[in-house]
Amino acid sequence: MKFSIKQIAQQAGVSKATVDRALHSRGAVHAQTQRRIEQAIKDLETQQRNALASGRTITVDVIMHTPARFSQMVTDALLAEMGNFAPFRIALRLHIFEEIDVKEIKKLLLRCASDSYGIVLKALDSPELKQVIDLLHQQRVPVITLVSDQYQSERFRYIGIENRSAGSTAAYMMARWLKDENVSIAAVIGAENFHGEEERVVGFCETLSHMAPRLETVRLYGGYGIDAMTYNVVKNALKNNSALNAVYSVGGANNAILRAFSDMDRPVKMFIGHDLDSDNRILLEQGKLDLIIQHDLRQDARNIFKSILEYHAFIPAVNPDLPVVFSSVSVVTPFNMSPAS
Repeated sequence: MKFSIKQIAQQAGVSKATVDRALHSRGAVHAQTQRRIEQAIKDLETQQRNALASGRTITVDVIMHTPARFSQMVTDALLAEMGNFAPFRIALRLHIFEEIDVKEIKKLLLRCASDSYGIVLKALDSPELKQVIDLLHQQRVPVITLVSDQYQSERFRYIGIENRSAGSTAAYMMARWLKDENVSIAAVIGAENFHGEEERVVGFCETLSHMAPRLETVRLYGGYGIDAMTYNVVKNALKNNSALNAVYSVGGANNAILRAFSDMDRPVKMFIGHDLDSDNRILLEQGKLDLIIQHDLRQDARNIFKSILEYHAFIPAVNPDLPVVFSSVSVVTPFNMSPAS
C-alpha cells in the first residue's frame, strides 16, 4: 500500500476504521463511501506524481462546504493544474463537506493556518468566518474565496465566476425562451447565506424584471444542493404554487428537482442549471436540462496557484492590485458539450 490508512481517511473525509473495512473487507461499507475511498486513492496517486518535481513544497488547504458533485469537479481541476507549477511542489490538503456548521469551519481555518501557504474557501457568508479571515490576513495567511465570496472581509482574492452576470445570462435565455408563456420560475437556491448563489439570483431577477416582467420568480431556499433536502423543498413549493413550471437551479441537485416535478405530475417548460458535472451531462443528453451555465474551473485552479505563489513572492505578480479574477463563462447545450474527461 503506497499510502497509510490515515492519509486515505483524511483525503476521503472518512474515519480510519471505515478505510480499514473498505480495504480489507472487514465489514459492510456503503457503495458511495467505497467510491469516495477509491477516488481518494486516485487523487493521492496524482498528487504523488506531481510531488516528484523538485523544489519548494507549498501546502495549500482547500475547505469547501458544497455538494460532492461540485467538490469533485474542483478537485479534478486543481489536480490537473498542479503539475504546471514546477519546480514548486504543491501539496493539497482537501477538507470537503456536504454538511458542516460555521463553528467547525472556523476551527478548521485556524488549524490549517499553522502551516498553510494559502487557504481556498467556499463556505457560507458569515460574520464569524470573516473575523477569522481578517485574523489570518494579519498573520500573513492568504485566504482565497472560490465561487462564493466572503463579502467585506480581508480575504486575499476572490476567484471564480462573476455570479450576477451569470444570473443575468440565465434570465436572458429564460426570457427569450418563455416570451409567449405565462409561468412562474422556481429559483432553487442552496441557502440564503451563500453569497455567490444569492448574487446569481439577484442578477437573474433584475434582468428578468426588465426583459419579461410578467414572469414571476419564486425563490426556494434550504436544499443545500443535497438531493433529499432539495426534493422536499421543491415538492412543498409545488404543492403551494400551481404556476411553477420552469426552473433556474442555482444550487444543484437537479435530479431531485426533476423528481419532485415528476412526482407532482408537473411539466417543466424550461430548466437552466449551473456546472457541467456528471449528473448534468446525463440530464443534458436526455433533454431534461435545456442548458447549463458553465465556467472554467481549470482557469480557477491556475489562478488559485498563481495567486498564492504571487502572494509569497515566489513568482512575480503580473498585477499585484488585481482584486478579482473572474473565470470564463459559457452556455452549454447538448450540441456543444465538451467530452467527459
